[in-house]
Amino acid sequence: MSAHDTRKRNDGPAATEARPGRPGGIGMGHGPGGGLGRPVEKAKDFKGTMRRLVGYLKPYSPSIMLVFGMAVLSTVFSVAGPKILGQSITILFEGVMAVAKHLPGAAIDYQRIGAILLTLLGLYLVSSAFSYATGLVMAGVSQKTVYSLRSSIDEKLARLPLSYFDGRTHGEILSRVTNDVDVIANTLQQSLVQVITSVVTLVGSVAMMFSISWKLSLVALATLPFYVLTTMFVAKRSQGYYKQQQKLLGELNGHVEEMYSGHQVVKAFGYERRSVGHFDEVNGKLYSVAWKAQFISGIIMPVMNFINNLGYVAIAVIGGVMASKRAISLGDIQAFIQYARQFTQPIIQTANIANILQSTMAASERVFEVLDEAEESADAPAASIAVDTFEKTCGDVSFEGISFGYTDDKLLMDGLSLTAPCGETIAIVGPTGAGKTTLVNLLMRFYELKGGRITIGGVDIHDIPRGTLRRSFGMVLQDAWLFGGTLRENIAYGRECATEEEIVAAASAAHADHFIRGLPHGYDTVLNEDATNLSQGQRQLLTIARAFLADPRILILDEATSSVDTRTETVVRKAMERLLEGRTSFVIAHRLSTIRDAHTILVMNEGNIVEKGSHDELLAADGFYADLYRSQFLGIKEETAVSLSNN
Repeated sequence: MSAHDTRKRNDGPAATEARPGRPGGIGMGHGPGGGLGRPVEKAKDFKGTMRRLVGYLKPYSPSIMLVFGMAVLSTVFSVAGPKILGQSITILFEGVMAVAKHLPGAAIDYQRIGAILLTLLGLYLVSSAFSYATGLVMAGVSQKTVYSLRSSIDEKLARLPLSYFDGRTHGEILSRVTNDVDVIANTLQQSLVQVITSVVTLVGSVAMMFSISWKLSLVALATLPFYVLTTMFVAKRSQGYYKQQQKLLGELNGHVEEMYSGHQVVKAFGYERRSVGHFDEVNGKLYSVAWKAQFISGIIMPVMNFINNLGYVAIAVIGGVMASKRAISLGDIQAFIQYARQFTQPIIQTANIANILQSTMAASERVFEVLDEAEESADAPAASIAVDTFEKTCGDVSFEGISFGYTDDKLLMDGLSLTAPCGETIAIVGPTGAGKTTLVNLLMRFYELKGGRITIGGVDIHDIPRGTLRRSFGMVLQDAWLFGGTLRENIAYGRECATEEEIVAAASAAHADHFIRGLPHGYDTVLNEDATNLSQGQRQLLTIARAFLADPRILILDEATSSVDTRTETVVRKAMERLLEGRTSFVIAHRLSTIRDAHTILVMNEGNIVEKGSHDELLAADGFYADLYRSQFLGIKEETAVSLSNN
């Protein structure tokens, strides 16, 4: 397994203090009325974020201008329809009235009406074609923009230091890569076109209404304040409930996920009744809040329709009076009523879009925060010169007065020095939080030093490209990290183009071949989620096989045999002795029986090396190591003796 593929969180206390988790992504609820009830997370810098997001759209400026033009044409043709339809109704009405009065030569001009209707049909077809083309082109623009954003984020994540991932939950990072980018995609694909069509529809409808009758237009505009006040009132009331709904929904989802992922523990400790009770409590609160949110946001459409109907009645009455006085034609009244109906929809859409844009800018800010994070320091310009020297060394390692801390105000290590000669095994022991894992993380440049330097073969690791440096390491962690795929692919993860014979040989050396062949599909067995179709010990053996296949110059074992049984551990230890031959190795262990044969044992406490020597030398010194040893082995003997005497 290549070291640069897998990273482990430090076990030191300083790490815990410096890496608090942060909440996850944006939660958004949906309600009727065009989404007016959804909670909005406002952007901190709306204009700045908008300018930056527009920057991603600049390469597609011609397509966006085409979308703008087609959206305007589609809306213009659609808005012109009622006016033209009104002409046919006027001709039909006048013809009917003339026939009813038995006027000379009276007849309904069906030919002219047919021509008008064909013209209207053509307008609507052209409008629909432009609308379809608008959606098609905008879908391409939005997806290309989002593709560019996702690529930028993916490349950025590969360049970020380990400390960034330690300081954030996995859910938060995934939320920014998926949910927030999806919010941007939906806005680009739908809301931008809606902005254009809503504005053009609103302006066009008002213009057409004034072209028909300025008096009726004033009547229609008189209802505008009621639309605005209703929208503001409902949105303000429902937004608070939707925020509570999203909070309770997150709490409920978290509880369900926790209970099902830990269902064995729930069963073992008889927690079912309390679990169901807590679920019912949260579910009840969610029901109450969701009902209120849906009820209040659901009011908007009936109220809008009521206001619209009042305007319709007023226009119909006043228009009827005007038509009776020959001040306006019947067709114009019909067209005006249609425009008055169209007049309300853009207002609702505009309010909804303003709401969506706030959420989109907030999502964009979260994405840009990732893109603006400080990256790992660049490799030194002279790095390529040192590569040849580095690759010829056998792997002697030297820590020279290193200083490091997860925060600037508190150092975990200060002036630590040690030497690991080529081919020797260095064991590192100490209590939890002593800095054992931190030491090897510094060696692999997962974190940068505050002071001092680390050399391999006399070459400063800062003069070696990170990729080259990490490829020289093999690492087996306490947590068995396996990936989706077959067992064969997992073993070969740390070495490209490995042959079948090499994979089987590595598995045999790690004593994993026997259980692999016992599986129904052997090396082609596909791991399920979290590799739960294998035992913990079997998963660990696979990671050990991965290290065998990688054949590194420097080996790091972090409690590598902690998950295997005693008999298997004995066999694996013998296999590892062959793997350790001729390699510089760092072995982190809590079980002191596994490191008795190490050339040098480093005893760490609070970031410092408090003792150093062989197993026998450290026992003879009767210091910190001797206390650790006695606490393990003598304590076990005493417990065994008590157990035997009781039996």
